[in-house]
Amino acid sequence: MEEPEMQLKGKKVTDKFTESVYVLANEPSVALYRLQEHVRRSLPELAQHKADMQRWEEQSQGAIYTVEYACSAVKNLVDSSIYFRSIEGLLKQAISIRDHMSATSQGHR
Repeated sequence: MEEPEMQLKGKKVTDKFTESVYVLANEPSVALYRLQEHVRRSLPELAQHKADMQRWEEQSQGAIYTVEYACSAVKNLVDSSIYFRSIEGLLKQAISIRDHMSATSQGHR
């Protein structure tokens, strides 16, 4: 081969090598730029989703507390049934005594 032809081929090889090194050297920065671009676009929406989720969590916690409180109240009512039965017995006894007193007072007239 002739020397100018070899120089031309050598120039092409070095140009391609230089171009490849340049692309490889800049590729991470391009990738980081694209990543930054994506984060910048999606961050406001993600922040809104986070705020919504926190608000829903607070509402859920409030609802859970309310349900637990109601369950506790119902359980206490069930546990109180013995007292209600006692009160019922005492009321029946009081009614019986009243009726007895009423009948006694009518008999004395």
